[in-house]
Amino acid sequence: MRPLLPSISVISYALPKRVVTNEELSTDSKWTADGIADKTGIKTRHVVDLSQTAADLAFEAAKKIVGHRIPANEIDLLVFCTQSPDYLLPTSACLIQDRLGLSTSCAAFDFNLGCSGYVYGLGIVKSMLESGIASKALLLTGETYSKWLDEKDMSVRTIFGDAGTATLLELTPTGSIGPFVLGTDGSGAHHLIVHEHAARSRAIDPLFAKFPQNQVSNKLYMDGPEIYVFTLEAVPKAYRELLKKANIITDDLDLVVFHQANSYMLEQLRKQCRIPSEKFIIDLENYGNTVSNTIPIVLANLVEQKKLCSGMKLALVGFGVGLSWGACIVDWQ
Repeated sequence: MRPLLPSISVISYALPKRVVTNEELSTDSKWTADGIADKTGIKTRHVVDLSQTAADLAFEAAKKIVGHRIPANEIDLLVFCTQSPDYLLPTSACLIQDRLGLSTSCAAFDFNLGCSGYVYGLGIVKSMLESGIASKALLLTGETYSKWLDEKDMSVRTIFGDAGTATLLELTPTGSIGPFVLGTDGSGAHHLIVHEHAARSRAIDPLFAKFPQNQVSNKLYMDGPEIYVFTLEAVPKAYRELLKKANIITDDLDLVVFHQANSYMLEQLRKQCRIPSEKFIIDLENYGNTVSNTIPIVLANLVEQKKLCSGMKLALVGFGVGLSWGACIVDWQ
């Protein structure tokens, strides 16, 4: 009899109601709507209003599972990946646990990671399920980068969107997760950063000297060319390491899902990794780059479209802020 292994049971997501089109963005800049679409592959993105947070979006996604797919009292682990918490403290996961009506014996915590966060989260939850610490877990992601964007910075306004997702993981006789390849290069932290929303002040900021004074603010700073170089160096290497670790080749995979950064970057990565276009998913036209949410949104859509079925083997690869990256194999149950 096959042993019970951690696997993904169901994924849901939630989007803010407000939709920002390329036409709307083009009125504020020299960029045309078609030019934005051609450059990024994005036509619309969802953006929260001032009253809505990443935790709200993750909660809405989780509500589609809790009480429908699984009773609230059966969930004994809630992990929330976000860089847009409601408060510096308490952890947003504790607030979501209460809002969902989960048992007080449910463990709940946040972890702060960006575009590689979903893969890291799968690794965290898998380990806790395998160790017996938990038996049924919710992995939530939520980001509202729109709150950190400079209205005049079209290089980021055209790319990022807001979203929340929820993934139920359980021990099952079908499906599995792993192996994993994880990595970090903190020397590149200053290439994608929000300086002034936490404890580090300018007077004691070791990264301050790397920036002209007018670039240090409470808005998101992204050095696009440096992030591009990092991605093209780190991601193909991580993908090859994953295949080697899993003792497979690309032909053994049914689908490959990378973090949905932008279509140009994804196409360059696909070519470098020599992944056939029919195996490689690009699905960001209506969402934009939603950070840790992109991979689960793609997976949920594939399930809805009946393109992801039991027995299929996937490679998931996340990469970005940190700088960090993560890749794993998923056998879909």
